[in-house]
Amino acid sequence: MKIKLFTVALGMVLSATAITASAQKKIDEGVATFDMNMQGQSVEAKHYFTKDSSAVAFSAGPANIRVISDAGFKYYAVIVDVPVASIEKAAIAKPAEVEEVTSKFPVLTFAPTTETKVISGFNCKKVVATDTKTNKTYDIWVTNDISVPSTGFSKYYEKIGGYPVQFTTFQDGQTSEVTVKSVTAEKAPAGTFGIPAGFDKITLDDLKAMSGGGR
Repeated sequence: MKIKLFTVALGMVLSATAITASAQKKIDEGVATFDMNMQGQSVEAKHYFTKDSSAVAFSAGPANIRVISDAGFKYYAVIVDVPVASIEKAAIAKPAEVEEVTSKFPVLTFAPTTETKVISGFNCKKVVATDTKTNKTYDIWVTNDISVPSTGFSKYYEKIGGYPVQFTTFQDGQTSEVTVKSVTAEKAPAGTFGIPAGFDKITLDDLKAMSGGGR
C-alpha cells in the first residue's frame, strides 16, 4: 500500500465537483463513477456527494480506501480498511496539513475552444487549462448537461464553466488522468461520510509511515 494511492484519490476529488449555472440537470445528492490512472493502472472509484459532504471510495489490492471531506475542505480524512491484515485506520488531517495541501493547488486559467465530443454519453466541449505556476497546459473536457454541488473539492475547476468529464488531477507534484463514466442521483450508503466505529484514529504522517512514504 503506497502513499500515492490516496494522494491521487485526493487530487481527483479536489477536481471533481465543479458547478455551472447553465446546466440542464441538477443533481444535489448522488454518486459519480470514475476511471482514474493510478501508478499506471486503471482504477474505478466512486465519488459520493451531497451539498455538505464528499467521499471518494476505491480499492487498491486488498485495501479499501475512502477519502472524506466537508463542504469547505476544512477537514478531510483518509480511511483505510484491509480485512486480510486486520488493519482499520482513519488518518485525520491536521489543520496545518489541510493548509499545506491547499497551498499546493495549481492556479489555472481557462480558454474555451469550439471542439466538442461525446464522452460517456455527456455532450462535452474542450477547455484548455493553463497552470500559471508552471505554464503547462491541459485539455479538459466539460459538460453542461448536469450540475452538482460545489462540495469542497471543486478547487481546481470551479470557474471552468462546466462539470469536468475528462480531466487532469494534481497532487503532490503528480498528475493523473480521470474520466467520468456515469453520474446518478442517489443516496450514499449509511456511514459513507463518517469514520467507522472502532477504527484507530491516526495522523497522516502515521499513515505515510505505514505506507513507506514520507514528505
